[in-house]
Amino acid sequence: MIPSIKRLLILSLLLFSISAKLFAQTSEKASWFKDARFGMFIHWGLYSAAEGMWKGEPLRYMNNYAEWLRYRNRVSKEEYGTLAKRFDWSKIDPEQWVLLAKEAGMKYIIITAKHHDGVALWDTKVGHYSLPQLSGSNRDVIKDIAVACRKHGMKLGFYYSHWIDWEHPYGWNHQQELSGHVTDAQYNQYWQEKVIPQLRELMTNYGDIALIWFDMWIPYQKSIIKKEQLLQVVKLIRELQPNCLINSRLGLPTDAENVDFETLGDNQFGSNYINHPWETPGTIAHSWGYNGQENEWKSTSQIFQSLISNVSLNGGFTLNIGPRANGMVPYESVSRLHEVGNWLNTYGEGIYGSTGLDLKNNQFDWGYLTTKKEGQKTVVYAHVFNWPLDHTLRITGIKSTPEQVSLMKGSVSTALKFDQSLSLIHIQLPDAQPDHYVSEVKLTFNGPVELDKNTVPESTFGGFSLKSTNSLNQGLKIVRYNGKNPTHAILTGDTKIDWEVTIPEAGIYSLDFSAHNPNKENSVFEVSTTNQRLEGSFASTNKMVVEPNENNYTEEFVENRIGKFKFDKPGKYIITFNSKQVQPLWFNWMWLEKIKN
Repeated sequence: MIPSIKRLLILSLLLFSISAKLFAQTSEKASWFKDARFGMFIHWGLYSAAEGMWKGEPLRYMNNYAEWLRYRNRVSKEEYGTLAKRFDWSKIDPEQWVLLAKEAGMKYIIITAKHHDGVALWDTKVGHYSLPQLSGSNRDVIKDIAVACRKHGMKLGFYYSHWIDWEHPYGWNHQQELSGHVTDAQYNQYWQEKVIPQLRELMTNYGDIALIWFDMWIPYQKSIIKKEQLLQVVKLIRELQPNCLINSRLGLPTDAENVDFETLGDNQFGSNYINHPWETPGTIAHSWGYNGQENEWKSTSQIFQSLISNVSLNGGFTLNIGPRANGMVPYESVSRLHEVGNWLNTYGEGIYGSTGLDLKNNQFDWGYLTTKKEGQKTVVYAHVFNWPLDHTLRITGIKSTPEQVSLMKGSVSTALKFDQSLSLIHIQLPDAQPDHYVSEVKLTFNGPVELDKNTVPESTFGGFSLKSTNSLNQGLKIVRYNGKNPTHAILTGDTKIDWEVTIPEAGIYSLDFSAHNPNKENSVFEVSTTNQRLEGSFASTNKMVVEPNENNYTEEFVENRIGKFKFDKPGKYIITFNSKQVQPLWFNWMWLEKIKN
C-alpha cells in the first residue's frame, strides 16, 4: 500500500478531481458494491513470513508497512524467496478467512494476488516467482479462496500491483528515480510479458470475479505507464469479466467507462457526499501485511466511526487483515471483527443498501445519519455515538416530519417523543444508551425526505457554532492551526460571511466570537441579522505555548462576548459577519445560544 512517509504529498495528488457528471451515478453493474458497504482486504504473501523483520532489523525508514520489507531493507530476490519455506501449509485454510469475513458482516473479499514484491500467490505460468513454486507446494491459495467464496456467498476480488514490481528486471522500482535504467520499451516488455498474461490468468481461471483492485496512487501521466497500456488492461477485463469492477487506482480518471469506483487514499475517509461509488481502504492496525512488532491496533469504536461515517457520505469501507504465514489471523483482528459483526447482525439495516443524506460532512457532534427506501417510505437511521447528557437528540436539516421515531434495542422497537421546528427535530431519549458502541434511532417518513442543506446544525450543547466551513460562502481562504481539519478563515478587507440559522423558538440569544488578531491595532467588525446590528472590535492577540520548553508555539485564539440578538419568532435567519479591517483577521467561530430564563 502507500508508504505513510509520503502521505500528505500523495493525498494532494490523489487521482485527480473526480467529475461526477462523467460518472454513471446509478451504474447497475456497481449496485451490489454500493449496497455492500463493507468488505475485507487480505494482505498475505512472502512478506507475511518476514513479520516486519529482516535478520534482526525492523523495517527501515519509519514506514512500518511489512509488505514493503524487501524494498526498504534492500533484500535480494533470491534471499527474499527463501521466506516461502516458513509457510505451514498444513494449517493454512483460506476458508477460515472467508468465514471470518462473513461473521464480521462483510460482503466481499479482496486478496493480494500479486503485491509489489512481484510474487504471485497462484501457480502462474508466467515465470517461476510464485508462492507455490518457491515453497514447493501444489497449493493454489487463490483457487482455495475462490471456492470458499462461492460456497459461502461472498464476492471475490483481486488486488494486483501493476505499476510496481520488484521481481521483474523491467518492472517499476522507486529506486529508478535515481538510476533511471528502465526505458519505456523495457517497461512495456514487463507489461506485455507479465502484467497482461497474469491478469488473463486471474480473469480466466477462477470463475466470476467481482472486482479488481489496482494500486497506483498517482495519475498515470506522472508515472512510466502509458495510457494505451492501461486501456489494454481495461479491454482485457471487460472482455473476460464484463461484470468485474475496476478501481480508480488503475491510474485513469473515474468515468464509468474505464473505472467503476473511486478508491480514496489509505485510511483516508470521506469529507463530502459523493454520488458515484467509492470506498476507503483501511487498516485494522498500522501495517497491511503481518508485522510481529505491531502495537497500533484500532479500537472497535474507530472501526464503527470509519464505516458509518463513510456510509453517511455514500461510501464504503474495505478493512484489512494481515494473516501470518501459517494462515492465522491475529486475535486483535478476530476479536474486533466479531464485535463489528455482532452489531451489524442486529443493526445492519442502517448500513447495507443504505446511503447518506446530502448534508454537510460532520453535520452532527453526536454521530451520523444514513437512509434507505422501504417501499413508498423513507427511513433515516441516526447512529448515536455520543449519547446526549440532556437526553435530547438534535437533528438538523430535515424539513419533512417523521410519522414515527423509534429507539432500537436489538429487535425491540420503542416509540420516542419528539418535536419539530422547521428543519430542527428534537427527540427525547431515555437515560440509558442501548448499545455500548453505537445506538440506533429510527425515523420513518411517509414518502421522500425534503432536506434543508444550508442551515447550521444545532449542537448537542443546544447552541449553534457558526464556522467558515458551514457558512454560505464559497472561496474563503481556509487554514488550520490544530494540525487536523482546516476550519479557520483568514479575512482581509471588507469581507462578509453569511450563515443560515434556523431559530427554534423566540427569545434573546447571546453571541460569542473566537478569533486570532495578528495585527498591532484592533480589528473592527460588525454582525447583523434582520433589523439588528452589533458592532465590535477585536484586540491584538499573540502566540500561545503548546508544550513547555520545546519552542512549540501556535496562534492564540481568544473568545469575546459580542452582544445579544432578539428573535421575535421561530424561523430562518441570515446572520452576517462583516470584517471592516484591511489587515487579516483569523476567524474561528461565533456561538449563538438562547439565554435561559
